[in-house]
Amino acid sequence: MADNKLYYGDNLDILSRYVDEKSVDLVYLDPPFNSNQDYNVLFKERDGSQSTAQIKAFKDTWGWDQEASRAYLEMVEHGPEAVSKALRAFHTFLGPNDMLAYLSMMAPRLVELRRVLKDTGSIYLHCDPTASHYLKMLMDAVFGPVNFRNEITWKRTSAHSDVGQGAVHLGRIHDIILWYTRSDAPVRNPVHLPYSPEYIEKVFRYVDEHGRRYQTQPLHAKQPGGDTRYEWKGQYPPTGRYWAFSRENMEKLDREGRIVYSKNGVPRYKICLDESPGRPLQDLWEDISPVHNLPKERLGYPTQKPEALLERILELGSNEGDMVLDPFCGCGTTIAVAQRLNRRWIGIDVTCLAINLMRRRLENTFDGKAEFDVVGEPTAYSEAKQLAAENPYQFQWWALDLVEARPVVEKRGADKGIDGRLLFHDDNTGTAKQVIFSVKAGKLALSHVRDLRGVIERENAEIGCLISLEKPTKHMREEAAEAGFYQHPLGKKMYPRLQLVTVKDLLEGKKLQLPESRVDVTFKKAPRSKAKQRALGEGESP
Repeated sequence: MADNKLYYGDNLDILSRYVDEKSVDLVYLDPPFNSNQDYNVLFKERDGSQSTAQIKAFKDTWGWDQEASRAYLEMVEHGPEAVSKALRAFHTFLGPNDMLAYLSMMAPRLVELRRVLKDTGSIYLHCDPTASHYLKMLMDAVFGPVNFRNEITWKRTSAHSDVGQGAVHLGRIHDIILWYTRSDAPVRNPVHLPYSPEYIEKVFRYVDEHGRRYQTQPLHAKQPGGDTRYEWKGQYPPTGRYWAFSRENMEKLDREGRIVYSKNGVPRYKICLDESPGRPLQDLWEDISPVHNLPKERLGYPTQKPEALLERILELGSNEGDMVLDPFCGCGTTIAVAQRLNRRWIGIDVTCLAINLMRRRLENTFDGKAEFDVVGEPTAYSEAKQLAAENPYQFQWWALDLVEARPVVEKRGADKGIDGRLLFHDDNTGTAKQVIFSVKAGKLALSHVRDLRGVIERENAEIGCLISLEKPTKHMREEAAEAGFYQHPLGKKMYPRLQLVTVKDLLEGKKLQLPESRVDVTFKKAPRSKAKQRALGEGESP
């Protein structure tokens, strides 16, 4: 197994399931917010030409719907106290709108990212000014205000064309990167930028006999450092000050030619340009061009960031061999840079298209030498079969997720014949009813059907479902039929009490026969994947 991982799925689920506590050295994330555009991936052909097919990856929209409402309530009721208070304050100020939906979905993810971050780790959250001020408050709640390091401003473009006559705003040409740490002792490597020609001409204005540019600085200091109040070639330090070096070190510097003298004989320290590291990095980054100026890097992904930006962040906050995590991986710039800089990495994305793009980018960039594992949701029976052979537990979780059932046992252990549950409400009593799921990745037997029938009776469940990789036999279907039916209390519709379905059936669109939950829908419902729509039989009514 490789250290480097590409995960396909919801990053909240992936983080909680796969990423250990305090195992990550650096997190970079660039979660998009309300760009109101389809995120299309323009794939290139093997010869380098751009494909004529434009493949839609996902649509970046946030709405206050049931999913956002659940995320909000979960964090308010069960999240860290500071995060709960922050979200309640946001709700009071913003009301139930798109921004609150975004913050409610980000809150549990930031909590998980703090969990996986090492004590010496840093997190860099990339955003635009639309949401940066709210995210900073949320980050304060998650990481603590004392662990805020910088609000970095990246000048991503030189000018915008949306500020012509009649515009009511100035050109929006920068992004924000919020830098927080897990503790007060993070990894923080020195980063220096080259001096500008104007700075060199102004500061390093002297040239010695070897053609080396240099500047000079005083050799005296405010505080004494030993024997530092002595005569040096007829000179004493100014009143109230001391020589910066002892006599012994002063003599050494003089022999090395590191001391120059003014016309009045005052000694000064010589600093050569070719020995200077450059100017220390500040919180305003104006020297990194956007991707649209870098055709060699451009992959057609709207949120793609230049490699130089990620290279700076990784060099600032991590070392070789460290683990880097990007939970909104997109086209994979973070992991490509991490691979090049000899970091280990984890990339997560909710779209299989992004995972495929990242795989291709890594293989092409590093000539197939980048070692990594891809862990994700199968889309074909052959992939499901391979997953079942490699990891039955992951197969089980994937199969349950396909029908949106909740796993009963998250850790390996005895499950008492129940792998998952799905709760529903089909009357006005408010009492939750349940569907029991059993998942079988191996060879099927008649006893599996009989066992599930016994579990249904024991748990007083309305319906049971056996999801299998193999096709059930005739005798198994006969045994299932003997379990009878569950009748909808508000209608005449009947549902088989024990249902058998294969993974292949679900992938091909076969529907489970389940009552539709009677939940008042007051918000726009978040769309499900087509596979889940087929598996759940969207639109079916009693």
